[in-house]
Amino acid sequence: MSKFSLDVLERCVFPFVESDDPDVILGAAFGEDVALTWVGGDVLISHVDPIVGAIGNIGWLAVHVACNDIATSGAPPRWILLLVLVPTVDDEDLLEQIMRDANRAAKEVSASIIGGHTGYSSGLSRSLVAVTALGTASGRNLVRTSGAQIGDHVLVTKGIAIDGTGILAQDFADVAQMYGLSNQDLEEAHRLMDEVSVVPEALVLAEQGATAMHDVTRGGLLETLLEISHLSGVGIEVDASRLPIPPVVARFAQAFKFDPLRMISSGTLATTVPPDRLADVTGALTRMGVRSADVGRVTDGVGVRLLCKGETIHYHQIRCEEDELARMWALYPRNE
Repeated sequence: MSKFSLDVLERCVFPFVESDDPDVILGAAFGEDVALTWVGGDVLISHVDPIVGAIGNIGWLAVHVACNDIATSGAPPRWILLLVLVPTVDDEDLLEQIMRDANRAAKEVSASIIGGHTGYSSGLSRSLVAVTALGTASGRNLVRTSGAQIGDHVLVTKGIAIDGTGILAQDFADVAQMYGLSNQDLEEAHRLMDEVSVVPEALVLAEQGATAMHDVTRGGLLETLLEISHLSGVGIEVDASRLPIPPVVARFAQAFKFDPLRMISSGTLATTVPPDRLADVTGALTRMGVRSADVGRVTDGVGVRLLCKGETIHYHQIRCEEDELARMWALYPRNE
């Protein structure tokens, strides 16, 4: 599954979601993954995301992915609305497993499933799970994608392409083995899925003064940084040699021939941090046991400049429709 291009969104989506409601603080906006509305003297934070690019643990993954977006605003997720569609009326065991997995994920982030919808559709070849996650600001200073400032450091947590690689190990194991990856490689890649949640570190980063945060989903780290750049009106310079690419990700990337920079990576958080907050932020992450890498700086200009082996590659076009996991599904289609 991929997103529509920015051009399509600007023509076919955004003109029809404008609001003059004074309680809408932040409505539909490209690159901002949450909506902010005044409700009862507090700010309600909301987000919706579907998962169809995975088969195994889809309910668990869908809850974590949606809750990550709430957390990147600087507030914890509290409530979840769950939409589950399976291919046939006979898929009761599949429905129950998805619900068990979603419940497990909700407990892991201390959120409650408060409702939703379940059903089946013969038009589906595999399950679709969509999660609406909600939270409240409760007096916290919220962080937006558009907050990066010139001079900020760019930090990346854990590693890049982690959940995309985990999904390949989980749902494309036969292809991985065909390409020579071992059972040990598959097990190591599958363990990357344990790192999908960014909720704890996002809340700490917000408290420590991060200026912008974005979880790395479709389009990978490159698209994430392009969106931060676009919304913040700044440039971003990244040193490719400092990018945290786990060894198992590098092995899968070589075997499947995908670009780790463009691979979905739920569990990775990209954040910008003022220089005077850098030591406190990295110290807080270290105490939590969360790995981080200082990969670059926010600069004047536009787009992302990637410094790689003495050359500079300048990316400036938003390509949210491109993602390496979506390409893998097109190359190696499969059903439940």
